[in-house]
Amino acid sequence: MTVELQVAEVVVLQQPEDLKDLKEREKLPRQRMKTPKRSQKPQRRKKAEGEPVKEAEEVQKPEEEGIEEKSIECVKIEEGVSVECVKIKESESDVVVVVEDVSLWGIALLPSKGAEGMETLQWRKEFKADSILDEDDLGSDLSPFAYMSGVDREGHPICYNIFGAFDSEELYEKAFGTEEKRGRFLRWRLQLMERGIEKLDFKPGCVNSLLQINDLNNSPGPSKKELRLATKQALGLLQDNYPEFVARNIFVNVPFWYYAFNALLSPFLTQRTKSKFVVARPGKVTETLLKYIPMEEIPIQYGGLKRDNDFEFSVEDGGASELVIKAGSTSIIEIPAPEVGTTFIWDVTVLGWEVNYKEEFVPTNEGSYTIIVQKARKLGLNQEPIRNTFRTNELGKIVLTVENCSGKKKKALYRYKIKKSACF
Repeated sequence: MTVELQVAEVVVLQQPEDLKDLKEREKLPRQRMKTPKRSQKPQRRKKAEGEPVKEAEEVQKPEEEGIEEKSIECVKIEEGVSVECVKIKESESDVVVVVEDVSLWGIALLPSKGAEGMETLQWRKEFKADSILDEDDLGSDLSPFAYMSGVDREGHPICYNIFGAFDSEELYEKAFGTEEKRGRFLRWRLQLMERGIEKLDFKPGCVNSLLQINDLNNSPGPSKKELRLATKQALGLLQDNYPEFVARNIFVNVPFWYYAFNALLSPFLTQRTKSKFVVARPGKVTETLLKYIPMEEIPIQYGGLKRDNDFEFSVEDGGASELVIKAGSTSIIEIPAPEVGTTFIWDVTVLGWEVNYKEEFVPTNEGSYTIIVQKARKLGLNQEPIRNTFRTNELGKIVLTVENCSGKKKKALYRYKIKKSACF
């Protein structure tokens, strides 16, 4: 019995030389090439004279099971980079993408669904993101607005965005005065993001995202159209092309207008992005940051112990110690001075302050007088962390006294360092 075998149809998609949007491939013409049938129809033999007529034999065709239509699509993203999309054609929307010889930040891309990864590659090509770190003239004058400094408790590099810097008309004009300047500002901000990514390690178990601090103190707010549009555009690009590079977005010194502005931006943000937002009112800045960042890594303007160009303390000196001061009580911090001719340096801060504070040197010799290093005074809510030094001429101890007159407990954080003098 002869059977007829039909070969599946093969669809070949033309390969474009340049693809600005992966969705355009759906519009490209398709060429269909049908392969010739490999079988021939069964031929009837001629009936001999006098041969009885038999009922026609049925020629059965097997069910064409397992025969599927295959689609092969090739897309050329840039010179030397080829991306193949190969799939068993079940529906028009399902596409399995296999990425070969493509990497970002030195990491090879894994296979992905649809055009997600390809859209980022195409954006980086158009934006020239791979060469942005080599551009030295983008925004040295914009450095007051954003900078990288320190790491959080989990080792994430910290990026600070200081929106209040644009309260300066001069800086605002430099950043947003013309369309060209706004484009330059956007490239500068993304360049800072790329520099932050250089600090990451994409090996399993390593730190692979950043922490962002957004300070809205004295920010011009949404009334500044250029700033509002630039912020929206930057957020969109960061969300679309750097979606997993921000571990947390902390907003500090948040004014009332922020909540209205956030309501306008919210529809343009994904739920995953919004879940990373943390908001802190002015009176809760230090307390909020301390949940994520060690005190020695929080800048002094946010109630921490970190100072610019600090030559006295470093990471090697260790972290700050904590002291809980109960409501209506007095606590002391003692720094022993077992040697003569030593210089003491210390930092101390109290969350929320509103305490009475003094510093003294108490000699071991009972016949000596106590030396007042800092006379008693009341420290208000906006008090910055205190740093002081004292050189001993006799044995004794330095005593820091904190009196909490409020009805709530307070937390003090402090550190100290002893340096021997070169001569005595």
